[in-house]
Amino acid sequence: MFAAGTDTTYTVLDWAMTQLLRHPNAMKKLQDEVRCLASDKTKLTEEDLVQMHYLKAVVKETLRLHPPIPLLVPRESTQDVKLMGYYDIAAGTPVIINAWAIGRDPKSWDQPEEFIPERFMSSSIDFKGQDFQLIPFGAGRRGCPGTVFATAIIELVLANIVHQFDWALPGGVTGQDLDMSESAGLTSHRKVPLLAVASPKE
Repeated sequence: MFAAGTDTTYTVLDWAMTQLLRHPNAMKKLQDEVRCLASDKTKLTEEDLVQMHYLKAVVKETLRLHPPIPLLVPRESTQDVKLMGYYDIAAGTPVIINAWAIGRDPKSWDQPEEFIPERFMSSSIDFKGQDFQLIPFGAGRRGCPGTVFATAIIELVLANIVHQFDWALPGGVTGQDLDMSESAGLTSHRKVPLLAVASPKE
């Protein structure tokens, strides 16, 4: 449980920072929101995050594009089922849900390959298992038990690091130069580690 909770959390943070460095306007918008609402605080707490709507949109958009476990935990069909009128699934068949593909499905999302946190600013879609176009934590009774804890940690860490530091890529590298390849495995890490330079905010 410890490994599952830490590995997935840092994976989401890694992808979030990657996308923010690739999209400077999104980074600025997030920093403006956090720094405005945080005022003169040096360390943010969970209570400070309540009004940070763009922060929550950034996290949702990161989870949509980069679910930490792209193929959700397998389930087993308890009875014979005909799915969508085409697919026969016999009782006892293991079923694996591809959360990565669902998050990039053009039938559910406009510009599905683009990082656009603003899509969640006027949308009630959430990742708590009620909206099936966004299920990075699964859904139903057997959804991830750590969803609330994980999202709180991700939001808290991300808010603190963009609040305290300005971020840049080293050596003249631009965001569009970043290799966005994903590693194969249980969790979907960046294939090439992200290197970024943190400078204390002015």
